[in-house]
This record gives sequence, C-alpha cells and structure tokens, in this order.
Amino acid sequence: MSRTGNAVRSPVLRVSGAGRTEHGERALSAARGTADSVTVLRTGPTGISEYDPLVLATDAGRTAFFPAPEPSRVRDLVTAMEEGELPTDGAAAVVEHDAETTTLPVPTDGPLAVGTRRVLGPCGWVDPLDPTAYQFYSLDRDAGAIADAGLVGRGRGDATADEPVADAWQRARETDGDPVVVVNANDADDRQRADRTLLAGSPMSVLDGVAAVAEYLGTTDAVIHLAETDTELQAHLQEAIDAAADELPVVPGVVTGPDEYRAGEPTAALEAIEGADRIEPRLQPPTPAEYGLYGRPTVIHTPRTFAQIRLALSDSEGTDRDAESTTRLLTVTGDVTAPATIEAGSDAHLSAVRNAVELEGSFKMACVGGVFGGLTRTLDVTPTAAGLTAAGLGTEGVVELLNDERCAVATAGDRARFASEANSGRCVPGREGTVQLTELLRAVYRGSFDREKIRELGRVMTQSSNCQLGADAPRPVLTAIDEFESSFEAHADGRCPSGTCSDKL
Repeated sequence: MSRTGNAVRSPVLRVSGAGRTEHGERALSAARGTADSVTVLRTGPTGISEYDPLVLATDAGRTAFFPAPEPSRVRDLVTAMEEGELPTDGAAAVVEHDAETTTLPVPTDGPLAVGTRRVLGPCGWVDPLDPTAYQFYSLDRDAGAIADAGLVGRGRGDATADEPVADAWQRARETDGDPVVVVNANDADDRQRADRTLLAGSPMSVLDGVAAVAEYLGTTDAVIHLAETDTELQAHLQEAIDAAADELPVVPGVVTGPDEYRAGEPTAALEAIEGADRIEPRLQPPTPAEYGLYGRPTVIHTPRTFAQIRLALSDSEGTDRDAESTTRLLTVTGDVTAPATIEAGSDAHLSAVRNAVELEGSFKMACVGGVFGGLTRTLDVTPTAAGLTAAGLGTEGVVELLNDERCAVATAGDRARFASEANSGRCVPGREGTVQLTELLRAVYRGSFDREKIRELGRVMTQSSNCQLGADAPRPVLTAIDEFESSFEAHADGRCPSGTCSDKL
C-alpha cells in the first residue's frame, strides 16, 4: 500500500538550499533561534542557485518567497509569523496554494516559473530526510507497466542513455545470476547539477525509483555510486537511506569511486565500484545487463532516470506514456551570474531556459549537452532526445549560455584538449583520435584549417570509439565549424574575430 506524505501544518518557515554555504547556515540558525510556535524546516535546493538560501514563509495556504535574506531579516520574518502575520513586504513573490501541497508552489514569474516542476516538485519544499513527507509508489505499483511505457535513460552515466530502459530491464531479468541495481551519481563535470539537486533535495524520489526497479528484477541488492571526495552528499544520502529503511522494500548502500570524468561512464563506474586500479570503460557486448557488477546482470541508471521512473509510477495513466512525453532536467550554466537546474516538458523550447538565469553580456552561442555538447547560435529546439540529436546537440542535460566575448574556435579547442587528457586510452579512436583532433585545431592557429580532415576524423571517432567520450569528443568541433566556419578561416589568417584569444591550444 502506498503512503501519502504528511503535509506540514502552518505556520512554517522553510530554509531551502542552506546546506553548502555560510549564508545558508546563518539564515537557518537565525530562524531556529527565534522560532517558538513556528515550525522551521531545512529543505534541499530548489535548483535555482541565485536564490540560495531561499526562505519560504507559509501560513494558511499562502507562501512568501525571500531569496538570500540576511539573518536579521530572517529573525524579523519569524517574529511576524509568531504574531500571527504572514510577512510579505519585500517578498520576491507571494503565492496562494493548496494548504496540503507537498510540492513547491510556483510563482507566476521569475526563475522558479520557468518550465515545470513535476520531478523537481519536492525540491526546496519538503524535508529531504523525512520519509513521511513523501508518497512511495513502489509499494503498490507494477514497474512492469513502466517498462512498457517507453521511458528512456537520462545522462551519460546511464547505460540506457536515450534508449528504452525496458530493454535493459528485460535482459537483466532473463540473464542468469542475481541482478543488482546501480545508481550512477559520480559525475566530475560540474556543469551538470541535476543529479546533485535531486539527491540533495528529493532523495526519497530516487530511492522510490530504485525500489521499483529492484522489485521488478526480483532483487534486494542496490548501490549508489558517488564521488569519493563528495563527503557532504555521502553523509546526507546515508541519512536519507537510514530514514527510509523501514518504508521501502529495497534500500541501497553507498559506494564511492574516484572523482574523475572517466569514472562517470557506466561501465567505468562498475570498474570503480569493483576497486579496479585502472578506471576505463569495458568493451561491449556484453552489456551491463548481461555482465555487470562482479559479473552479475546489472541495471545502471542516473538519479534523473530513477526520479523519472518514480514520476511514471505516480501517474495513473503510466501505461500510456511514451519516450518523449516525460520531462527533462536541464542545468543552465555558462556565462551567467548563477546556474539553475530546471525541468522542461517535451513540448517546450530550449530558448525558455534563458529566463531562468541572468546572462553576463550579450548572447553569442550555447553549448548544449555538457562538455562534449554541440555549439549552436539558436535554442529553437525541443529538449527531447530526438529533437536534440536531430539538431546535432548533446542530450546530457546541460545548456551553457556563452556571451559575445567567447571565441568559438577556442571553445571547441578547449574541449578537444580536455578529451585528449580525460580519455581512458582503452581504444585507438579515443586515445589517438582526441590527440589528432587537438593537433588539427592547433594547426588552425598556425595557419592551416583542413576542414575536410577534421570532419573525416570526427566521423571515424564517432562511429568506432569504444566509449561515449571518444564518440562525443568531435561534436563541439564539428558543430563549431558548422556554425562559425568563418571564424576558423579568420584564425587561419591570424586573427580572432572575437578579439579574445591567441594560441589557446
């Protein structure tokens, strides 16, 4: 039987995103030191880091939003609420909502109003360590219905990225051996913050998805893979797991791996968990579903995918869903005052993400899809896997907004050089191709722009690399040439149209 979350009774003051900053800790301390009859909750991040810490004052179905207030202001808010008044002076927004809501009320404008908040709903509103504040759907819903709904994996750390999860689930069920479920949350690329937002702000949603998949596979064995350096998130997640231990039939353990970009690749993550000295992707086939952790059939998804599974379980019409009807979490970063993680529906356009952040300077281009995303002048594309792929962009869930001081040639070159340093060396296209790609871009600064050689090398790497790093590394370069070919020609002639670089390589 599913549990219905217990709504917090008013009046209540929430402090969101207070976990990682001195400002947030001071705001939380000021609230708790002043409150008597007012409930003070520490909640996780909303995803809008510009607002951290965000103080939410709620009473009788009305909530006032106060981004990053000083401790003295927090004390004044609590005092007013103690006196029976909802303070609204100076609030960024005041929202009326169902008094029993268990998801963040959304203002009509501002960064929190961008997109939707189906997966992100609990983030910033619900105590992330209180299982009674959540409704667990894995207890009475058949994950098999979700397997038939066409849900696809999200993120480069997912073994089924942009592919139906049902295929891996079924293969793992049919393979001999005791299956295991892995949550791959070790991503050394700070551009992507969606998984961290979920684990910090709504870990119960991820745990619910994990339990559903484990029950479908007929196993009780699950682990969450985090970076060994991220001790704060490890402690937070362990608290959430301990709190949910009596609520869920399957509760994962926490394991750590090296804080390296290469360790985020799904099969490399399995090597890291097993304690391998050299972290590199495995040759496939067999897939992890056939031969995964310690040789066992393994389903490995990112937190984003498990949260989508939980969302599908909560949908009474789940069997009618398809691969592109779900939402996608996007981290908006780059030349912005503060990054933001938002949630976009399949009918949205990426251009809407610009409303979630403040761009420093004038917009020139965007890199969509993480460090190896595609460069584009326009964001007039849907955030679905099909839409992004058709536009030559990446699906990792990162949109970097870059201003007019950026040089497209240098931006592509920096990413090619990173690929040459971060690849595992397992296959020739990844090991040698990334070096050759970097050298071809260095040659542009020396007066030689061989576009056809670059394109052919990119084609070979994309089609023959063993892992996604090698396959995706040419994307920033190839899309930069497509969008800014004249800039490459200018660099070969000895000048940078942006006036911002010399020899960046």
